[in-house]
Amino acid sequence: NISDPIGMSGIRLEANFHIITGQVSASKNIFKVVEKAGFEVANMTLEPIASASAVLSDEEKEAGVVLVDIGGGTTDITIFKEGIIRHTAVIPFGGNVITTDIQEGLSVMKDQAEKLKVKFGSALAEEIVDNRLIVIPGFKGRDPKEISEKNLARIIQARIEEIFEFVMWEINRSGYQNKLLAGLVLTGGGSLLKDIDLLAELQTGIITRLGQPTEYLAHGYNSELTSPIYSTGIGLLINAINQGNYEDMTEEVLEENVDQEVQESNEDNYNKNNNEIEKGKKWLNKIFDYTKEFFESTPDSEF
Repeated sequence: NISDPIGMSGIRLEANFHIITGQVSASKNIFKVVEKAGFEVANMTLEPIASASAVLSDEEKEAGVVLVDIGGGTTDITIFKEGIIRHTAVIPFGGNVITTDIQEGLSVMKDQAEKLKVKFGSALAEEIVDNRLIVIPGFKGRDPKEISEKNLARIIQARIEEIFEFVMWEINRSGYQNKLLAGLVLTGGGSLLKDIDLLAELQTGIITRLGQPTEYLAHGYNSELTSPIYSTGIGLLINAINQGNYEDMTEEVLEENVDQEVQESNEDNYNKNNNEIEKGKKWLNKIFDYTKEFFESTPDSEF
């Protein structure tokens, strides 16, 4: 197989394609939401492919790796080998169903269940000290409620184990289970659960690491960008820059940040390429700050 045929001559060109399908209505709804927000859709990218751009190195993609992006509503799987996407899959549940399990299993409100998951959640119950309690406020006029931290971990672990069972089923279905030298990479908000990487290794038998979207960030980036929560968003921005989809949006950045003398001079290709890289970085930071500001909600109050 030839991975890069550019510059070669031949009589016939054949290729294997990885086709991704989705509901037309869902795509149209995404377009409508973006357009109502005052933007235009330049391209559509499957979520785990975008995350892979921010989290995985070229060496990992070449060696063979599984990216598992545990989001709120879904868990997305992408398998790379020899630098090529070999398999993709979407499991129709993620972190939100864990919150529901906690809500029902511990008889608490949904917002309390989410706080318990984020602040005290662990994917490995055996690592939690026995008899450790979490006290949450009771309803108006009622006593506070005590929650066992180990029971909380048991509820979370049961659902995470189910997710990893589906992950292993997809890996085996792909036929690449014995070809993943770089192992498994976890990202997305669900990967922030304590000890989830240990549970993944125990259950799948595959070496596991947590994936942060720092693979292509320049030095001096905001530390908040390292959270796996932003893997998909940063990956989308990286893909947009690589595809040149930001060209129409750089006018303001040029005026504020690029030396006008460099713009007006007709320097060699080295300087031109450097300018394009700098414009891309500044544009990425600008869009990320706007997006973060737009979606960031008021922090939850403590128990």
